[in-house]
Amino acid sequence: MRQNFVAQDSIVRKIWGQADLVLFIFAGAAAEFALNKEVDWLYFTGKLPKDPLGRMFSTVTYAHRIIFMDTDSANTAIDQINAIHKNVEENRGQRIPEWAYRDVLYLLIFYSIAAFELLERRMTAAEKEEVFTVFAEMGRRMHIRGLPGNYQAWLQQRTAHLHNNLECSIFSSDLFLQYKRQLHPLRYGIMRQVQAWLAPARVRELLLLPRRKSFRALLLLYRMLRGTYTRYCLIPMLIPHPYYKQVYDLNRR
Repeated sequence: MRQNFVAQDSIVRKIWGQADLVLFIFAGAAAEFALNKEVDWLYFTGKLPKDPLGRMFSTVTYAHRIIFMDTDSANTAIDQINAIHKNVEENRGQRIPEWAYRDVLYLLIFYSIAAFELLERRMTAAEKEEVFTVFAEMGRRMHIRGLPGNYQAWLQQRTAHLHNNLECSIFSSDLFLQYKRQLHPLRYGIMRQVQAWLAPARVRELLLLPRRKSFRALLLLYRMLRGTYTRYCLIPMLIPHPYYKQVYDLNRR
């Protein structure tokens, strides 16, 4: 019998098996990723500015697939990610910095926790440790060096990252212009508020993301009414039609 990459009863499967939570992870990660000092790497291929939602969403769905795979299949998928990165590095003639790999991995850790706590409840220390452990294992398979040994050590690295590795650049501004183009004003405004209520203070400061109390009230109402039907209603409010099926497919029992 094949072993699961992530245990069947893991909190990580619970988080990533709910489409609305994954969408919130996507929104938070999209905001912070735009500030990464090495975001120009994805401009190198030209694919990111043409379809930023598609590129970011493909990253999230790839992580989603790995979480629900058996260990052998997950390792194969991670190795494919390594090969893609290596090919980009060879074409550009330089390596992606090690810290940039860590920071992208850390987005998955932070926003998995932040999205769950925003829409469900506070996580226990053990659950947070489990989220860290799952993604740290993914990072080790990707040969990312310098990963901390536990959640508390990760928090220290995460704090340093927020202060040292983020900046609002011309790429940041361009990415948000492309998000707005793809989402149109209403969805874009909703996405910005989701980001504001998920992102840490440093990200909100750099992106000028004020938290609106009226939106917090809507989040609390959604949290109270949250169920299968309301989750399906939320998807068209956040994502354009071409992505509907991909989002619906994120739901796992």
